[in-house]
Amino acid sequence: MEEKKKALRGFAAMSPERQREIARKGGESVPNEKRSFSQNPSLAAEAGRKGGQNVNPAKRSFSQNHELASAAGRKGGHASHGGKKSASIPPISE
Repeated sequence: MEEKKKALRGFAAMSPERQREIARKGGESVPNEKRSFSQNPSLAAEAGRKGGQNVNPAKRSFSQNHELASAAGRKGGHASHGGKKSASIPPISE
């Protein structure tokens, strides 16, 4: 059975250079004084804490399973720093 290929539209159809150009314009449209998280790291940290507290404790899989959190951190580090691939992380159960 043949799979139908979806046609790329919008952002996905643009070249990576064009996507970066548009994204850059979005970032430039916010004045420096309004970029509060870049100006105030403690404000960003507090916002992150508040966001985490709004998640149902039963669904906070990383706080419930520290090995899962460690594995995810390693995988992210390898991906962002070009390290070797690690074992896959099991899916987060709802």
